[in-house]
Amino acid sequence: MKTSVSTLIKTTLAVAIVVTVAACNQTKTDSKPAAATTSAATPGKAEIVYVNSDSLLNKYEYAKDMNNRLQEKGKSAQSDLASKGQAFQREAMEYQKSANTMSADQRASTEQRLQRKQQELQSYQQNATAQFQNESASEQSKLYDKIADYAKQYAKEKGYKLVLTYSKANPTVLFGDPSLDVTADVVKGLNDLYAKDKK
Repeated sequence: MKTSVSTLIKTTLAVAIVVTVAACNQTKTDSKPAAATTSAATPGKAEIVYVNSDSLLNKYEYAKDMNNRLQEKGKSAQSDLASKGQAFQREAMEYQKSANTMSADQRASTEQRLQRKQQELQSYQQNATAQFQNESASEQSKLYDKIADYAKQYAKEKGYKLVLTYSKANPTVLFGDPSLDVTADVVKGLNDLYAKDKK
C-alpha cells in the first residue's frame, strides 16, 4: 500500500506542476493582446525550470504528514480486516469440529449463518477498500492543489514560463542542467507555508 500511495503521489505531482504552470501561462497569454505579450524573465535567465518530485515529496512536510496519515489508516484498516477474518475462521473451524454431532437442521442453519457472515465480511472488505481509496484520492487532491497553487505563484514571481517535474518513477525529463533545478527553493516555500498553516 505504501508503494502504490508513493507512486500515485509522484505521478499526480508530475502532472500537477506541468499542467498548472502551463495553464497559468496560457491564461496570462490569453489575457493580453498578442503584440503586448512580454516575457517576465530577465534577459539571459532561464524561463523553464524543473522540480525533482522525488526530493520534493521526501522533504515537503505536508506530503510526509499526509503519507504517514494514509499509512496509519491503511494499517488500521488491514488490522481490523485481519481481526474480523480470524474471528470468522475460528467460527468456521468450530463448526467443522462439531458438525458431526449436529442435526441436519442445525448444520444447515449454521452453514447459512456462516455463509452470510462470509458475504458480510467480503462486503465490509470492499467498503473499507473503497473508503480508503476515496480518502487517498481526497488527500491527493489536496496535495495537488497545494503544490499547483504554489507552483503557479512561484512561476509568476520568478518569471518562469514553464516548470517541469523530474522523477525516476515517471521520467518525463531525461536530463536537466542542475542550474535549472529549483526544487530546494520550492520545498522551502511550501514548507514555510505549511508551517504557517499548522500554527
